[in-house]
Amino acid sequence: MFKKVLLLSGSSGAGHVRAAQALERALLNARAASDVRHVDTLDYTTKMFRDLYSKAYINTVDKAPELFGWLYDHFDKPRKNEHLRLALDKLNTRPFVRLLKEYQPEITICTHFLPAEIVSWLKGKERLVCKQAIVVTDFDLHAMWLCDHFEHYFVPLEETQVHLQQLGCPAQKITVSGIPIDPVFGQHKDRVIMRGKHGLEVDKVTILVSAGGFGIGPIDRLIRSLLELRHPAQIVVICGRNQELKASLDSIRAEASHKESISVHLVGYTNEIDEYMAASDLIVGKPGGLTTSEALAKGLVFVVVNPIPGQEERNSDHLLEEGVAIRCNNLPTLAYKVDRLLDDPDRLAVMRDRVRQLARPLAAQTIVNKLLDLKGAHHF
Repeated sequence: MFKKVLLLSGSSGAGHVRAAQALERALLNARAASDVRHVDTLDYTTKMFRDLYSKAYINTVDKAPELFGWLYDHFDKPRKNEHLRLALDKLNTRPFVRLLKEYQPEITICTHFLPAEIVSWLKGKERLVCKQAIVVTDFDLHAMWLCDHFEHYFVPLEETQVHLQQLGCPAQKITVSGIPIDPVFGQHKDRVIMRGKHGLEVDKVTILVSAGGFGIGPIDRLIRSLLELRHPAQIVVICGRNQELKASLDSIRAEASHKESISVHLVGYTNEIDEYMAASDLIVGKPGGLTTSEALAKGLVFVVVNPIPGQEERNSDHLLEEGVAIRCNNLPTLAYKVDRLLDDPDRLAVMRDRVRQLARPLAAQTIVNKLLDLKGAHHF
């Protein structure tokens, strides 16, 4: 058992926080620590820095995704520009450094690269004595995840492990765990029962549309494209916290009411996303690391639309290569591509089988168990 565990996330996108929450739950369920604390690192930075990481991130992704993609690629150069970036981070994270020194964790578990970098720097300067585990929350490894002072990496895929090893990380310090998700996504829930519970027709193809935790992206155009489906279907749209988006989709739902074969169901922020996934046949949207891992755990084939240039583009590449997704690059052809998949039940069955092979619903428990094993074997 650990004495003090500090989970460190960052709210630039919802996935890093959800991964830490899943680990927090796994730690508590396993009684793996006397004290577990989860901190959003950005809460302990300057306001300017916090806005840069969170608001600027969302605005850039939504309004200028090509710029975000360029920045992502520009900074994906191992060991290059890290001194400049670290200097900026150190300048703006002094409250976070104070927190670390006051709490004195036995181990930090980072689901975001910012706290991992600061902890690594403090360890290297011998200003902090603790173990550090780093949990990569996308399928591809970006250079900003690289640290010099750590005890263990947890990565989603074997390819990510190979990448880390090629960059000099010892194999024994890497575990292929998958991306940690809430254990609820690993629980079987009957499709028919879930459809009935949430007011859906039990015998109709169900397509889940995920706008992400912040409800950004051209969702209105995407839904209009899906209204052209030949196959009868019900479209469930998870709008997240974006009330403006939910309101704008009401008119599209009214249009769909005139179609006998297509219906649209709008859902705001919900804690029952696993049940909507259990009720669905396909998921359409952006392949963020957490959303993708949750969907895989629920057995869903992914229809990738408008991935963010950068990490989501790379996530998409992995999904396509593994045979668990199709991709639509042009929204006017979305209905055609989905219909084509539904026309071929044998292909869809093969893809679902690949989904089951790739899914890692117990990733959070795997990570906690490995950390306890390492501690017990004195490999820390």
